[in-house]
Amino acid sequence: MAITIRFGPADPLNCRFALSPVWETQAALRALAHPPEGAPHRRWAREAAPLIRSLPLDALWAVMPRHGYTPDFLFPAPAGPTASFEEEIARIRATDPGRAEGELARALACTPGAAGSAVGRALLADPAAAVTTLAAAVTRAWETLLAPEWPRLRAVLDADVAHRARQLADGGLGRVLDSLHPQITWCDGTLRIDRPPRHHRVLAGGEGVTLVPSVFVWPGVAGGFEAPAPAAVLYPARGIARLWSPPRTDPRGALVRLLGRGRAAVLTALEEPASTTTLAARLGLAPSSVSAHLSTLRDAGLLVSCRVGHQVLYARTALGRALTDGHPDDLEADPPTTPR
Repeated sequence: MAITIRFGPADPLNCRFALSPVWETQAALRALAHPPEGAPHRRWAREAAPLIRSLPLDALWAVMPRHGYTPDFLFPAPAGPTASFEEEIARIRATDPGRAEGELARALACTPGAAGSAVGRALLADPAAAVTTLAAAVTRAWETLLAPEWPRLRAVLDADVAHRARQLADGGLGRVLDSLHPQITWCDGTLRIDRPPRHHRVLAGGEGVTLVPSVFVWPGVAGGFEAPAPAAVLYPARGIARLWSPPRTDPRGALVRLLGRGRAAVLTALEEPASTTTLAARLGLAPSSVSAHLSTLRDAGLLVSCRVGHQVLYARTALGRALTDGHPDDLEADPPTTPR
């Protein structure tokens, strides 16, 4: 089974990236409810387990089946890279009860017996109250589980968007879409997502597709979404495997002798693109010191920078990777004209 999204002539012009705290909160809850085998988030899940028990999540679990449909109104269209949780949850609270009733019934039908359970009957009996209950549950989950980690998670998501922007510059939208995930392919104007449920969507009016990186959707993808929900794809961001493990910040001796300890530490810590603030927290250095090191490394051609939303992210060039990883062949990876 597959989801296919057929692009019209104007749709490639309107594809964009967005971040969604609400979508990420629900992806995290799904990862806790249905943990995938070998998940990179096991350490986080162990720490979150005691907190989960204190949250009122029964209603949310009931409409979040292991396989099948989750109500679209719980996934408001992401406004862009700077959307706030408060803006998104307000849109959930404003859901029309008539729409909510139909989507709740469809979600409950995906789990045998769910519609007849006490929780299911309560949700269907008063859809307006159900919207309020579900919005409150998502809010509590955000405040308890994700908000304390959001700067760290946000850095990973921003870094992924920065990487995709470079891909777009190098190879166009087709290269970006083909590289998002093994289950996602782009061919002859059609985006194919190899996952259930099966449906086909033809875009109209040049709406494009919103691409939303996620830490917690791993190892699969989500999205597609039937009209009137937004055409969107939630895909795993790069750098997830290293998110919960200490970064490698101890530079090799030769690199220290070449660059100095501070600059060598900054270059080594950039396994994924990061901002000045993220690097300062990671290395225990003053932001002003990190900023000075980044400027020097960038001027030397070892880093590039790009603005993503509200912050500037830094990433190694091929020369920078060759110095930190010891792979001279990497020097052929980037063109010498990469802009700073």
